[in-house]
Amino acid sequence: MPSGKKYPADVRERAVRLVQETREQQPGVSLSAVCARIGPRVGVSGDTLRTWVKQAEIDQGARPGVTTEAAKRIRDLEREVAQLRRANEILLAASSFFAKELDPRLPW
Repeated sequence: MPSGKKYPADVRERAVRLVQETREQQPGVSLSAVCARIGPRVGVSGDTLRTWVKQAEIDQGARPGVTTEAAKRIRDLEREVAQLRRANEILLAASSFFAKELDPRLPW
């Protein structure tokens, strides 16, 4: 389970750049091996670094997947949809209440 620890953006960028440069210089070495070697040097676990590198490749268009920007937009839209659904529930309850107040013979 992720610890939620945030690393500064410059540490993340530097670590990703080191991995990418190392992979260019040593193309036969796997991503996991490079991350396991570089991660402890920059104070990050190898798995975290590998995740960062994969996401950077997605953002650069070198790997298929959802970009960081698109993921943020999706989260924002999902939050907005949830707020709108709550507002609709409140408005429906209020309109039902006021309709009953106006005409008590209604079945609501």
